[in-house]
Amino acid sequence: MLAPTLAYAGAAGDGGFGGYQALVPLLLMFAVFYFILIRPQQKKQKSHREMLQNLKTGDQIITSGGLYGTIVDINEQKVTLRIADNVKVEVGRSFVASRVGWEGEKKKKD
Repeated sequence: MLAPTLAYAGAAGDGGFGGYQALVPLLLMFAVFYFILIRPQQKKQKSHREMLQNLKTGDQIITSGGLYGTIVDINEQKVTLRIADNVKVEVGRSFVASRVGWEGEKKKKD
C-alpha cells in the first residue's frame, strides 16, 4: 500500500527550484496577456479620454449609437448635436465614440 505513495514522491535531488518552476509559465502567460491585451486597451482608453476632453463646438463626431453630427453646444455632461437642418439631439458626453478626422493616435506615433 505504501509503494504507490513512494513512487509519486520524486527523487531527493530535484534541483532546488522547488515550487518556483510552476510560477515561471504563469509569469510568462501574464506578460503575454499584458503586452497583447491589457496595454493596448489602456492606450485606447487614454486616447478616447483625451479626445473627449478636447471636444469643442463645430467638431464633427460619431456617437456610439451611430449618429453623425456636428457639436453646437457642449458641457460637462451633455453634447448637443446638429444631425440635420433644424434637428438637434442631446447625447451624453461619454457616448461620443470618435471625432471625424481626429488624428490623436497618429500624432502620438509620429
